[in-house]
Amino acid sequence: MNDNLYFIQRNNLVYSTHLPLASDTFYLQRLESIFYATSVTFSNPSGNNFHIPIMSLSLDPTASSFTPTTSTSDNTSTPSDTTPLFSSSLISPDVVSALPSSYTIRPLQRSDYDANFLDVLRVLTSVGDVTPARWNERYDWMVSQRESYFILVVLDGSDKIVGTGALVVERKFIHNLGSVGHIEDIAVARDQQGKKLGLRIIQALDFVAEKVGCYKVSLCGRILGCAGTMLTCLCLTEYT
Repeated sequence: MNDNLYFIQRNNLVYSTHLPLASDTFYLQRLESIFYATSVTFSNPSGNNFHIPIMSLSLDPTASSFTPTTSTSDNTSTPSDTTPLFSSSLISPDVVSALPSSYTIRPLQRSDYDANFLDVLRVLTSVGDVTPARWNERYDWMVSQRESYFILVVLDGSDKIVGTGALVVERKFIHNLGSVGHIEDIAVARDQQGKKLGLRIIQALDFVAEKVGCYKVSLCGRILGCAGTMLTCLCLTEYT
């Protein structure tokens, strides 16, 4: 294969990368947010995709640019990327200040495979055998569904995940092509219940829904929170 150099400009920064080419020329199909996505996706006219992990980006100290380097790793290794699933700027400051002392809240990141995330979900329901490769595949897919999946995690003072919740954004034809947010999979570790963590996660996701333009948000599915109670679907907030 030959190498072809591509330059990508974003936010006054220039990114460069070499793409291996086959018989035809790859063109840039989509560039997810450099700072919040996990991969840059290129495509050729035949519909074949080529992914470059954002985690391979490295700062060039001699210039005001980032230079991606092609990665030789595959999705069979243990996840270690700390790139968030979405921007941390969408997290409510009021929720942050309301958490217990030393507790933090942030977006899910790839490395949370090893940070008790799946074990917290197992408090809520069956999870199954999720290998690092399967985790990476699903994580990358969620990232590719731009502004559709927002998963938050709460960590205790030892940076162990003790709570989580998800916002799924559904696109509509009604309300001028509006969006509806669905809050799901609220779970809190059993030894952490009674600290209002479930409530804080719901409040944080409600804040995200409003910030990303949802006209309403509903609380759906199986929810295990402070008192270990299960709730069914209900309308939480309607913004318009």
